[in-house]
Amino acid sequence: MTTAQPARTGLLLGIGAYVSWGILPLYLKLLKGVPALQVLAHRILWSLLLLAVVVLVARRGKAIVAAARGRTLLLLCASAALIALNWLVYIWSVQNNHVLEASLGYFINPLVNVVLGVTLLGERIRRGQAIAVGIAGAGVAVLAINGGGAIGISLALALSFGFYGFVRKIAAIDALGGLTVETLLLAAPALFVLFQASGDGTAAFGVDRHLDMLLILAGAVTAAPLLMFAAAARRMRYTTLGLLQYIAPTLQFAQAVLLFGEPLKPVHIVTFVLIWLGCGLYAFDSVRGSRSDQ
Repeated sequence: MTTAQPARTGLLLGIGAYVSWGILPLYLKLLKGVPALQVLAHRILWSLLLLAVVVLVARRGKAIVAAARGRTLLLLCASAALIALNWLVYIWSVQNNHVLEASLGYFINPLVNVVLGVTLLGERIRRGQAIAVGIAGAGVAVLAINGGGAIGISLALALSFGFYGFVRKIAAIDALGGLTVETLLLAAPALFVLFQASGDGTAAFGVDRHLDMLLILAGAVTAAPLLMFAAAARRMRYTTLGLLQYIAPTLQFAQAVLLFGEPLKPVHIVTFVLIWLGCGLYAFDSVRGSRSDQ
């Protein structure tokens, strides 16, 4: 196999992961009648079932158990709480017609990662990257000052996923093992939510066969992009993978405006222009820096 073949495969897997995340609102809209907490619970439990199959087939059980101990387990408890919060806010935002603000959160996220890297990991950034973060920050400030939409949704998504990535970066466990343990940790609260819903007669599962199939599909919808992303990261340059991350929020933005009819106010336009400029400058500087390091 040539060197180009793994990179090409990685590129396809990376695009597949981010496109899957980008069109996720279309799936969640089909579950609009299901309370967000129940959707989250089904995502967790059906994902756990799928991940258990993957772990068994790959014979990774013993290695995961060995890795998920002590400090690593404590970190995974934190990352599990962060990803659950991120998923819950995202599901709620889609169901309540805030996809525009959700897309903004994921545009901000890469720049939040830069700030976390500098402040918590002591990483150094180039001047161009610092300017990019400043431009994007100005965009967020414009939206916050003018009250143009639910800025709290954007910040909650960006910060929860940013800190989730930070915690996973310092946790000594691989992508599959980490995701499996996180999902296992969230299984008990998810079961509690579903049992409580069943007890008070508000459970969505078991009422309609079509809806049941959609909820079961939540496992693949959740786990498949994460596994594709992990596989892509092993096969291609991380700089290139980082550039692909703008696919998802771009698709979300397009759906919000073109399909869901969410209002695009002048303050939104100013904010997104500033965010896109910041992201574009950051991407350009990252590519230039990567080439100069070779």
